[in-house]
Amino acid sequence: MKDNFFEKVYQTVRLIPKGKVSTYGQIAKFLGKPHMSRQVGWALHQNPYQGVVPCHRVVFADGSLASGFAFGGADVQRKLLEKESVTFTQQKVDMKKHLFEFI
Repeated sequence: MKDNFFEKVYQTVRLIPKGKVSTYGQIAKFLGKPHMSRQVGWALHQNPYQGVVPCHRVVFADGSLASGFAFGGADVQRKLLEKESVTFTQQKVDMKKHLFEFI
């Protein structure tokens, strides 16, 4: 069951285009599991598809970065997002400009 949920998380995160971000809560809600945002985070921490699943595009609802970003910390996550032209306001992603809305 957990692995199936994790795979659904990975498939969903692949939908987030360059220059956009989503939140742990949005992904959980999109998958029909609105109370499982922490499990989304755990799945991304376990991401076996580094370089394929762009987990750096997932942030907290207020635009904060994950201090424990699995592949190098918040500084690496920020650099990856900036490379995709994501902008920041007061150390947080400009969510009004970069939030990806799942349909």
